Amino acid sequence: MDGSAPGCRVLGLCGSLRRASINRALLHAAAIVMPDPTRFTVHEDLGSLPLFNADLVVAPDSPVAELWRSVTTADAIVIASPEYAHGITGVLKNALDWLVGLPEFYGKQVAVLNASARASHADAALREVLSTMGARLVEEASITLPLTGVPADSAAILADPHRRAALNSAMAALARGAGT
Repeated sequence: MDGSAPGCRVLGLCGSLRRASINRALLHAAAIVMPDPTRFTVHEDLGSLPLFNADLVVAPDSPVAELWRSVTTADAIVIASPEYAHGITGVLKNALDWLVGLPEFYGKQVAVLNASARASHADAALREVLSTMGARLVEEASITLPLTGVPADSAAILADPHRRAALNSAMAALARGAGT
């Protein structure tokens, strides 16, 4: 047994809207290596979130309400995002802004996956935002896995035994933490 609780749920958030995003592929690769019985779902709808506005009335069937439900029911979150202009992407920052006031986010276990060794500014900025929001960053599960030049699909990422082992170890650490 891997130490995760039965039915442990992990939510993946991608900071890129590109269909062929290496960060999206990294999240899907993480889902593949996640130990059983953990369920890993990538939230595919961050691009439909309206710009954050605290005055906006959130309808129960809105993209914001769906994000809140996804986060609330998750035991842990994995975030993978590219770096734009030395920072996190606008789409990811907008999603996180919608989560700032969500009580269920506070104390949530979060792992940050970085697909580029050059993306150190975004990684640091994301960690700062998550810390400010009260997330519990799981360091053993937060890794940089340089994927420059790797085709943007999960099979290509996992084809390299060193990348697969690193991702497997990171997701096992997250599953152990989320199961406690």
